[in-house]
Order: sequence, then structure tokens, then C-alpha cells
Amino acid sequence: MIPAILKLDAGGLPVGWIHWQTAATLYARKRVCWEAGEERFAVAGGINARTGERSFFELGSIIAVADRSKRYSQGEPLLTNRTLFQRDQNLCLYCGDEFHNGELTRDHIVPVSRGGENTWENCVTACRDCNQAKDARTPEEAGMKLLAVPYTPNLAEYLILQNRRILADQMEFLKSFARKKAQAARR
Repeated sequence: MIPAILKLDAGGLPVGWIHWQTAATLYARKRVCWEAGEERFAVAGGINARTGERSFFELGSIIAVADRSKRYSQGEPLLTNRTLFQRDQNLCLYCGDEFHNGELTRDHIVPVSRGGENTWENCVTACRDCNQAKDARTPEEAGMKLLAVPYTPNLAEYLILQNRRILADQMEFLKSFARKKAQAARR
């Protein structure tokens, strides 16, 4: 099984994850500008009616594409329970214990019933017991201290959170991208 391919724009900025079938189409249409990474995947195509020969593609694990795809550049990345739990490393940010996804809940620091929004900065991972103990109160009102400050992941972090099967070269690329962005923000 071929894992997801990391798609970049022509300038080298991450766009998102695509299926190998989409990548093969981009290769066939000569839309791939360049490749990065060491992983390669051979894919057999159809049989040419004139020659009787089967076509083959070799796909890179990271490809730069000249197209008009929209890159995450404005607004926040989509907040889902899975990516929230991964951001918080499956830890309850109140008691600090680690849990399986099915044992975790999304807690709103400022409860929705009191005007809190469903944003990355207002949501944390909580176990069921801590979420019920906090109820419709802020952590301060409930006497519960947050163990970490919630944050919105940048693009590279979000792509890491989205994919469960990231190849080593893809992870290295995304981590280096995140480091460059973090260093630029400090200047």
C-alpha cells in the first residue's frame, strides 16, 4: 500500500496530502515541477492499445506541483478531535494522564455556554472525569490548573497531525519547514 504523498506548491511550501492516484495523474499531465525526499514508489498504469506495453510511473514521496491548489495560508486549520488529541499527545491537560482516543473529550476552556468559541486556543484534551468535574466553569473557577497552553498548529505541524503514516523523509521535510518558520518568527 502506497502512503499519502506530500504535495508542495512550486515554491516548496506544503499544500497537503494527496493519494498516489492523484500524484500519478499529476505526473501524467506533467504538472510535477520537482521532487524531494528519498522514497520512491513504482506504479503500473494501463496498457497502450497500439504498442501493447504497460506504462509505469515512479512517484516521489514529496512532489512540488505547479497548479492553482489552495494552500493553508489564512485562518485556522480545521479543528477535529483527532488532531486536537494528537496535538495534546493524548494527555488530559488537567490530570496529566495518557488515554486512548475513545476515553478523551474536547474541553472548552471558556465553556461554549458562556460564550467560549470552538477554536484551537480555547480547546484542550480532557479525560471524561476531568471534563465532568470542570463542568460549565473555567479552569480557575473549578480549581483545575491547565498543564499546557493550547495553541494553533502551524501548517507543518497540522500536516503532521493529519497523517498517521508519515514517511521519514516527509517528516524530516515538515520538521525542517516548521523550524524555519519558528526561527523567522523570532527575528
